[in-house]
Amino acid sequence: MIQVYGIKNCDTMKKAMNWLTENGVAYEFVDYKKAGIAESRLPDWAARAGWQKLLNTRGLMWKKLSDAECADVDEAKALKLMAEYPSLIKRPVLDTGTTLLVGFAPETYAAELKK
Repeated sequence: MIQVYGIKNCDTMKKAMNWLTENGVAYEFVDYKKAGIAESRLPDWAARAGWQKLLNTRGLMWKKLSDAECADVDEAKALKLMAEYPSLIKRPVLDTGTTLLVGFAPETYAAELKK
């Protein structure tokens, strides 16, 4: 079964879950803030999608970080920040078991999930 990771009250999450439902794609939603599993999944997600794609530098949480936290970000620092602040993980993270999709784009979902 497809796993959709994110935060329940996120507008992008709502759009993605609505798209999945409307297109008859079965999925299980996992709120990674509440479940506390983001840290254990991050190394795998980074290997499969790239840490740069996972790190949400456009969101409110990134803007709240100190200059020191935002400076000189590499993979190790990015993973540490995302583990400490799960809101820094771009949403949603959709895992089909073989493919990992980060963020929501209807055309990407259609191409990957309607094969």
